[in-house]
Amino acid sequence: MIPVIMSGGSGTRLWPLSRKNKPKQFLALLGEHSLFQETIIRLANIDGLEAPIVICNEDHRFMVAEHLHELAITDAKILLEPYARNTAPAIAVAAIQAQQTGNDPILLVLAADHVIRDNAAFHQAIEQAKLQAEQGYIVTFGIVPTVAHTGYGYIKAQEKNKTSSVEAFVEKPDQETAKAYVESGNYYWNSGMFMCKASTMLEELEHFAPEMLSSCHQAVVDSVEDLDFIRLGKDSFAACPSDSIDYVVMEKTDKAVVIPLDAGWSDVGSWASLWETHAHDENNNVTVGDVIIQDVNNSYIHSDSRLVTVLGVDDVVVIETPDAVLVTSKEKAENIKSVVEALIKKDRNEATTHRKCYRPWGFYDSIDSGNRFQVKRISVKPGASLSLQKHHHRAEHWVVVTGTAEVTCDDKVMMLSENESTFIPLGSVHRLHNPGRVMLEIIEVQSGSYLGEDDIVRLNDCYNRD
Repeated sequence: MIPVIMSGGSGTRLWPLSRKNKPKQFLALLGEHSLFQETIIRLANIDGLEAPIVICNEDHRFMVAEHLHELAITDAKILLEPYARNTAPAIAVAAIQAQQTGNDPILLVLAADHVIRDNAAFHQAIEQAKLQAEQGYIVTFGIVPTVAHTGYGYIKAQEKNKTSSVEAFVEKPDQETAKAYVESGNYYWNSGMFMCKASTMLEELEHFAPEMLSSCHQAVVDSVEDLDFIRLGKDSFAACPSDSIDYVVMEKTDKAVVIPLDAGWSDVGSWASLWETHAHDENNNVTVGDVIIQDVNNSYIHSDSRLVTVLGVDDVVVIETPDAVLVTSKEKAENIKSVVEALIKKDRNEATTHRKCYRPWGFYDSIDSGNRFQVKRISVKPGASLSLQKHHHRAEHWVVVTGTAEVTCDDKVMMLSENESTFIPLGSVHRLHNPGRVMLEIIEVQSGSYLGEDDIVRLNDCYNRD
């Protein structure tokens, strides 16, 4: 059995914590591990489990690699999608990749950003699903509904409370319809988790979407290995139609069965659902970080970088980050996408990028900026290097705070220790390298007419970035 971890989401419904450059699957929202890591951790002790296949976009590849590295997983296959094409092509390329060993493994398809509280119940459902998958069925895990939720699609089972053939997949209902579904007893929330043989999925795709499957086959044939990643063929994947596995296969196949899953599942799709997932205090509040509240009930308050105080309000969501603050009622929190869309229209960086940006060599934090200047704190991992680069519009001053820096500036190479500094003139070819065994931290002061991240001309890069 091979876990297939789908990690292509952008998570805008949890803005401002979750953004395009670091979406919710890479955030530790419920503990010390990210949701992506929790997805893998909860598979521990399942017999016959092989290394995972992870599908993500190119922008997130180094975060995926780092999160796997932290779990000491070195044999995962990381497939990079050059374009977003929804779940059907992603599952198709995973099935094709899985069969390249010459076997016909069972695929356990999971989203990277879900929460499951009861691992024992989840493992039991996996064992039941495996029996069905071995017989050539495509199993979907139907979540036993706890409320008449209008934010999920539903699965109608032919029989109640047991493994059953799927009668229908239905779209997100209105409140009255959702209530009728829950009362009937044979409707489940559609979790988006599946299990089947790789060959079964490919046969159904061949039957229902041959053009899509052909493009996916060619994308795998055209793929190239790049460091720890497998880059799918760009042109062939671009030609692939975009569609979900529900529409392409699950709503049409006669091989679909549903297994009820009652395991404390949540897709953490909104601030209200994240509030539901946490343990509450005596007033039904959830507080994270440096928070002081008085006379507050049924609320979610999150502080990322400073003190947040809330007084005399109920049913609110307050999210503080270093560069943005969200205040909303829980009822209106579902509409956060409209705020993100407005930010995008105004070309605001806060829509997609955090102040603290992660790179394969470490991270930088934009501390301050103004007219013709910007200040960053740059942290470089031991042994790591930034690209050999130059800028057309800015000069830089570097001050070493911690560690040792090896600085290349045109034809000079120098070593700088704590409290030492150097100047990188506009247009100079330069590189920053950490030769030591501890993190290197520097303060960078940029000055010039344009300070955007796209004013980087990479001449050489050990991470194969453009």
